[in-house]
Amino acid sequence: MSKRASIAVHDEGSAIVEFIFASTVLLIPMIYLILAAGQLQAGSYAVVGAADQAAKVFAVADTPAQARSNAHQVVERSMNNFGLSGASTQITCDLECLSPGSIVTIQVSLRVQLPFVSDYFDASVFTVDAASTQRIDRFG
Repeated sequence: MSKRASIAVHDEGSAIVEFIFASTVLLIPMIYLILAAGQLQAGSYAVVGAADQAAKVFAVADTPAQARSNAHQVVERSMNNFGLSGASTQITCDLECLSPGSIVTIQVSLRVQLPFVSDYFDASVFTVDAASTQRIDRFG
């Protein structure tokens, strides 16, 4: 048996081991990155929808107290629809709230949790927020 033939015999099967090792090392972080990006996107969609709907609900309420309550409920429901929680809501009015012609701005912020890690640690790396503005009807 020649020296070249004995080297070839010892190399059999190592390509499969290298492929499995390399694909595992590269594939697991890639999958995690995709999951984290999906979580971030879900949080972004949730805050945009929540802010938009809360501003609309606020503008059609009868009293400022009812408007604030309704806006907070809409934000909470919107977050629940996306399976998220812990959003903060900030409501500002340029004049007296619900006075004809006034403008209400609702800002919703959410700390996006990292998948799997946030179950054990408080690991929110991203904060997403959205604001929506609604003018109160002058002829309501």
